[in-house]
Amino acid sequence: MENEMIEVIEQKAILVGMSTGSNKEINIESSMKELKELAQAAGATVIHEMIQNKQKVDVAFYIGKGKVEEIKILCDEMDANLVIFNDELSGAQIRNLEEAMDVTVIDRTILILDIFAHRAQSKEGKLQVELAQLQYRLPRLVGLGKSLSKTGAGIGARGPGEKKLELDRRHILSRIHDIKKELEEVKKNRQIQRKQRQKNEIPIVALVGYTNAGKSTLMNEFMKISGTIEEKKVYVKNMLFATLDTAHRKIALPTKEEFILIDTVGFVSKLPHALVEAFKATLEEAQDADLLLHVVDATNDDFNMQLEVTEKVLKELGIKEKNTILVFNKIDQIDDKILPLKEESIHLSALEGIGMGNLINLIKEKLFIHMNNVQMLLPYDQGQIVSYLCDKTKVQQREYREDGVYIKTCLGSVDYNKYKGYILEE
Repeated sequence: MENEMIEVIEQKAILVGMSTGSNKEINIESSMKELKELAQAAGATVIHEMIQNKQKVDVAFYIGKGKVEEIKILCDEMDANLVIFNDELSGAQIRNLEEAMDVTVIDRTILILDIFAHRAQSKEGKLQVELAQLQYRLPRLVGLGKSLSKTGAGIGARGPGEKKLELDRRHILSRIHDIKKELEEVKKNRQIQRKQRQKNEIPIVALVGYTNAGKSTLMNEFMKISGTIEEKKVYVKNMLFATLDTAHRKIALPTKEEFILIDTVGFVSKLPHALVEAFKATLEEAQDADLLLHVVDATNDDFNMQLEVTEKVLKELGIKEKNTILVFNKIDQIDDKILPLKEESIHLSALEGIGMGNLINLIKEKLFIHMNNVQMLLPYDQGQIVSYLCDKTKVQQREYREDGVYIKTCLGSVDYNKYKGYILEE
């Protein structure tokens, strides 16, 4: 039956990590902690964790055969029905592990893609996730087993998995081609929007950083300062990848300066390459930004690692040497932790609004340094220009004189060139 209800099975997971001593990006304990948070974000209950120290990966099982037996016994004893590996596995390794342990096996990449498939809301976001899933699964068509065999029966089965992936390689390649074409159209539309913003001379500020660093909370705080209506606020939740779709909001500061604020998807260590590729279009927003706010969770003991991961991904995307402010967030939750005082860094709490004034002042210094201070005299029949200047610029003085309205204000280059006929010589 088409409307037949899908039985929801509780996902009781055992996490498995391997330490080879070769990963300089993140230590195994931090990586496993992150894997647990990812599993919980996907809806699994983590009942056990296991780390194996091994010099090199086993080609057939990834971990040693003895550990496979150990995990099988644990699954039987603890009634686990899911085993999640901390690294990317080959299709053959997944098949071998599932046959040996008789449970569903997924890797970190499938887990992250599953979260993305569940959370993406926009058409573009869903297309990007599906593209990443198909690119991941294409070379594994002959290996993936239980994780793709069920319809909607747990983590790893969302997105293309719901169709049981009965598509052959040709059909998958065809779907990848179609998705790329659709995303190309989205990219063209975004370029048109960007050109319009550039024409209007509205600067762009992009929020970047690790997942759950507080980017969306910071965006909402800016909107509160800007007087934006409640419905425009973005979704916030204390979990990994709470928001995935890029959000744009116009921020008007009390001193009349305006900029577009963009909230981008958060990063994570070992971010699947297919996902980085698929989200390049979205992250191009950060590429074209006039300023980046790199948000860091000051409460996280591994914030230095998170900083490095974000910077590494940004470099992969071709975003380097960009004007950046480092924002150490959540300082209301720490007591005496010593945070680095870098030249372009701010300590604040987006949730409590602490330190926002300092951040706004620094943004103004970075974005509006090239404004032109001018004195203007506008005839009384140009009331619409007077209204525009009073509404959109930082008017310092306005006088109604005999020969017109005298205004002292700051103009960007577009408005300067547009209204230079009314500018008085110094």
